[in-house]
Amino acid sequence: MDSEEPQVIIYDPTLRDGQHAVRHQLGADQFRSYAAAASGAGVPVVEVGHGNGLGASSLQIGQARLGDDEMLVTVREALSGATRMGVFMVPGWGTGRDIRRAAGHGADIVRVAAHCTEANVTARHLGLVRELGLEAQAVLLMSHMTTPQRLAEECGRAAAYGAQAVGIMDSAGHYLPTDVTERVERIVEAVGDVPVIFHGHNNLAMAVANSVAAVEAGARVIDACARGFGAGAGNTQLEVLVAVLHRMGHTTGIDLTSLLHAADTAHDRLMEMPPSIDSLALMSGLAGVFSGFKPRVLSAAVAAGVDPIEVFAELGRRQVVAGQEDLIDDVVRALVGAS
Repeated sequence: MDSEEPQVIIYDPTLRDGQHAVRHQLGADQFRSYAAAASGAGVPVVEVGHGNGLGASSLQIGQARLGDDEMLVTVREALSGATRMGVFMVPGWGTGRDIRRAAGHGADIVRVAAHCTEANVTARHLGLVRELGLEAQAVLLMSHMTTPQRLAEECGRAAAYGAQAVGIMDSAGHYLPTDVTERVERIVEAVGDVPVIFHGHNNLAMAVANSVAAVEAGARVIDACARGFGAGAGNTQLEVLVAVLHRMGHTTGIDLTSLLHAADTAHDRLMEMPPSIDSLALMSGLAGVFSGFKPRVLSAAVAAGVDPIEVFAELGRRQVVAGQEDLIDDVVRALVGAS
């Protein structure tokens, strides 16, 4: 392990964001085995939950195999050393009651997420997290859908509401490194000493490069998943990112050899297959559409006899965001009518 104070805090949502890739069906033994392996490698934060966060398990967006309580208890018991447990929540899916229950199960960090122009919806929940004595973080989703200046303003608002780290998610894997640099620099300037977060997706094969660009622009908290485990093309690949950061001279506090074994555990125990950049994942990145739409887009497009690539392109033109999955059927019908 690095003996120096980490310059970059690695935040590992393998057991939360990775759930999208397996329809939220991870079981207790899978949670336990990966949490123990990641913790043993010195990963600072392991995030756990339904892919869409606390309280999100539902028929609409997918029922998880385990309830929030069982997931949290299982991972808390498996973590060792200084590894902290994080949870994720989106107001509307999760509630204050969910946050209180997570606190009771030993969560250390609560991330409150909002659409990139709606940081105001995080205020009440961030306040509750602080009242409970947990670390409060705020992240903006689908961050490519607004300007760098607006992102900086929204992150500033979240910091004013009490967020102790703020940042952006490249939810559709749309960014190139120059996009990340411009946005992170603006956010760092706007929030001062508050640590800045970056969360990448790999639709354009840029996730590691974008994460490195974020670090060089001043971000201090970087998200990454073992083997890139996540929806569609997946997330930033954790073990690759840490290796690259170490080669660049950045300290993370993570033992790389142990992390490689943890990545092997994830490969063997968690995923049906590692993420890959297929045509639809690439198109969703280009169009700026959340990769998690892929199963429903494929199903609806095949049933109607239309090209799913065209469906993703139209969803991008309509600027559809997560939670608007019902619009997939509208787009398919429109394409059928136009053919």
